[in-house]
Amino acid sequence: MGRAIAGRGFRLVYGGGSVGLMGALADAALAAGGEVVGVLPRVLFRSEVLHTGLTALHDVATMHERKALMAELSDAFVALPGGFGTLDELFEMTTWIQLNIQRRKPVGILDVEGYFGDLRAFIERATGDGFIPRRESEWIVHDTAAESLLDRMFAADR
Repeated sequence: MGRAIAGRGFRLVYGGGSVGLMGALADAALAAGGEVVGVLPRVLFRSEVLHTGLTALHDVATMHERKALMAELSDAFVALPGGFGTLDELFEMTTWIQLNIQRRKPVGILDVEGYFGDLRAFIERATGDGFIPRRESEWIVHDTAAESLLDRMFAADR
């Protein structure tokens, strides 16, 4: 995904760490010549290993400020396998779009090895039960490959 983002001339905006999947994402984007911007709350400066090779690093006071700044700096949102923070950010961005707090931007899920299969089933269930309007459930694009996910997210007919 990092190579795909950089290869399209997009800027990667993420949490600013150098470890784990997000660190690998940032490294791949940087290695491909991409611009990578980190946004990290001060409280996490002690517990996360900061990435020192970023194009820019924004120091914010709270997680709320982090999400707001990431939303402002981003042209799209992509979820990769992760935990509560990933789900929180995915659904908060989608909800902000739904409530017109955030202008509509593409939202995608990179479904690596079926990681998000149960989440996709949940969204379908919630849609079928009438809790999520069909057109809004379709805002979240799912794909198993980075390039095709980006193609579908930025398709002219969306």
